[in-house]
Amino acid sequence: MNRINQLFSSNKKNLLSIYFCAGNPTLESTANVIRTLEKQGVNMIEIGIPFSDPMADGIVIQNAATQALRNGMSLRILFEQLRDIRQDVKIPLILMGYLNPIMQFGFENFCQKCVECGIDGVIIPDLPFKDYQEQYRIITERYNIKVIMLITPETSEGRVKEIDTHTDGFIYMVSSAATTGAQQDFDGQKKAYFKKIEDMHLNNPLMVGFGISNKATFEAACKHASGAIIGSRFVTLLEEEKDPEKAIIRLKEALK
Repeated sequence: MNRINQLFSSNKKNLLSIYFCAGNPTLESTANVIRTLEKQGVNMIEIGIPFSDPMADGIVIQNAATQALRNGMSLRILFEQLRDIRQDVKIPLILMGYLNPIMQFGFENFCQKCVECGIDGVIIPDLPFKDYQEQYRIITERYNIKVIMLITPETSEGRVKEIDTHTDGFIYMVSSAATTGAQQDFDGQKKAYFKKIEDMHLNNPLMVGFGISNKATFEAACKHASGAIIGSRFVTLLEEEKDPEKAIIRLKEALK
């Protein structure tokens, strides 16, 4: 069974998934960040593939991606860095990136490398669901790579159900139609959206992302989903501390 499915079949609640950008703060830091996060009890990790035009990302992740590219990070180097990661890391690993670098690498070649490194799933924010269905699903299923789709408050119930029917990792419930970035709390409108999706009783588990940075936002997300995804806040702490252990300890303190 794919590690993503294993995680959610365990019926754990308040799952914590952390996003960071590969190659930041230094080119060589990627594997160390992953190992540190697992040791600190993180349940799942999203490894960002840096790209020059990350349209869904706010300024914090944009800056991290820019720094990673300046450091020399590329998909080829990332796969080299992840080659031995499964010797000790057991939790699900997801690559999150935009279609352009993946297409430059070659989509099937990308999936093959994911399997070689033990990557469990991919999030490609600019991959239209229709294109996934018609062109890419057959390839990802051949390699048992879960494609995680994003939904927003603007996504119709029909489309949510369609995504739920044709994917089987989890559904990434984006808290708002804005870009990534930390928030202090979620308003009633966002909480109503979380509850509405929860009340659809979908087959896939839900994870909430975008805007989660503290106890209030983490608890609001976990109330209606299996857990939460934190990116910008962790990336900021990593930039401040230059040490993934100090960064994740500070983040966990803020979530208590």
